Amino acid sequence: MNKLSEMHAFVAVADTGSISEAARRLGTAKSMVSQRVQQLEKRLGCILLERGRQTRLTESGEVFYRHCTGILADIENAENAVLTSQSTARGNLRIAAPMAFGMRYLTPILASFAKQYPDLNLDVEFDDRRVNLHEEGFDAAVRIGELPDSSLMAKIITPNRHIICASPGYLSAHGTPQIPQDLAQHFAMLYVNREPHGMWTLPVNDTVESFRVRCRMRTNCGHQLMEAAKAGLGLAILPTFLAAQAIVDGELIEVLEPYAPRGGNISVVYRQSQKTSPKLHALSSYLSEAIGNPPIWDRMLAASSQAQ
Repeated sequence: MNKLSEMHAFVAVADTGSISEAARRLGTAKSMVSQRVQQLEKRLGCILLERGRQTRLTESGEVFYRHCTGILADIENAENAVLTSQSTARGNLRIAAPMAFGMRYLTPILASFAKQYPDLNLDVEFDDRRVNLHEEGFDAAVRIGELPDSSLMAKIITPNRHIICASPGYLSAHGTPQIPQDLAQHFAMLYVNREPHGMWTLPVNDTVESFRVRCRMRTNCGHQLMEAAKAGLGLAILPTFLAAQAIVDGELIEVLEPYAPRGGNISVVYRQSQKTSPKLHALSSYLSEAIGNPPIWDRMLAASSQAQ
């Protein structure tokens, strides 16, 4: 038992580079984490971690770390093999999710999820940056868009559709673009996480082309992008999960529909070592059922279009 506690402490310090952060992740005191690592080094007769501004692995530490992560993953898989049904989902579940989608849809869904699974303790962080599950101790992340090739497992929840839109007032004053080349004459808002170079990338026939727009605002916040479009500042590329209600209410109008950029999918990603985890299976299944495919916001748009 002591050996496992020492391994957990050592791996947490190696992953975070900090005894303080490792203690926070493990829910224990810094002195306890430090003591366990020291006991481990004493028992092994070698230094595993170089202490400094950021704690780093020694050569011996790297060898031991690889074995420790494999052992701890095997233990978790053995426990998960016993907990085979969703009803047995329990323990801590640390989730990362993007801000705009999280605030618009995930907050009520995750609250209901936590209520349904009282033995789960959720730790949810909303941030638009792409967290590193291995290094930051997350069990899962909700990702939006195209997923790069990686060692992570992915469960697709639903497609993520993008549209180009503007307010009726803006289109009345500046005209409605008919082809992407018209964008050069229009004001637009840029989402810096997607368009850092001030260009819009749109599908044209069977290729993807870039088009410059006259930047009216730059932001890393999807809600700010939508509010600027509703205020008539210019065109915006928005995911339908954000724009659907504004379109139904007549505050935004979709334009250049044949050239809508690709949005990828909304997915849950997690480490391969957790692919049999009941709590992750419960999370992905709950999100799939709550959001639907097509998702609830796209169904709302389709119903509004048919009613017109």
